[in-house]
Amino acid sequence: MLPVRRAVPPMLLACLLVAGCSSVQLGIPTPSTSQSPAPGAAAGSGRAIAVGAGPQKHYTVQQQPAAGSCHYRLEHGEPLEDPKCTPGAISPAVTQANLKSTICRKGGYTSGVRPSAYVTGKEKKLNAASYGYTGRMADGEYDHLISLQLGGDPNDPRNLWVEPADPGHKKGAGVNNKKDPVETKLHTAVCKGQITLAAAQQAIVTDWTTALTTLHLS
Repeated sequence: MLPVRRAVPPMLLACLLVAGCSSVQLGIPTPSTSQSPAPGAAAGSGRAIAVGAGPQKHYTVQQQPAAGSCHYRLEHGEPLEDPKCTPGAISPAVTQANLKSTICRKGGYTSGVRPSAYVTGKEKKLNAASYGYTGRMADGEYDHLISLQLGGDPNDPRNLWVEPADPGHKKGAGVNNKKDPVETKLHTAVCKGQITLAAAQQAIVTDWTTALTTLHLS
């Protein structure tokens, strides 16, 4: 049987013969085509970090994920957030260029941008339901995944979660976890110029338990 020959459409034939016809017109991806990184993307990062609304004069209670839709995970024995519910969000008010006037300024930065306890208290109860948190509310921290001292957004629900107490934590002893010292060390390194702000933010959203090791700060 002779092979079936299919006629080449005149327009496609003309395109093949004319110099300068792009491969995209033929439906073939062009290797040189590139996309600009999304806002908040860290250089060389695996994924972009969302950009929140930033500091507000008046904060309002933010809607939280549906009850029971978020799930804790354990890494190195420590409770970590659900990346689908709490992927992190950064503040547009903090950049590498203005560190000295924001998170690294003398006199502090976080107290001026932190939402009131009235707002965060309501959000914490809602987020506890999102994660199915059943421990004592006083022992769980309503935590900024990317801390305020690392330029995290103050009240974006993507950047806040009820962080359970560390394993072995004495019940009723209040908030006490190992994430806070990690955040402080990263903040110090950023302000000293040892690492970039973007690198610190990316390391903390990836896995705070390995952030210092990843950035060679441990």
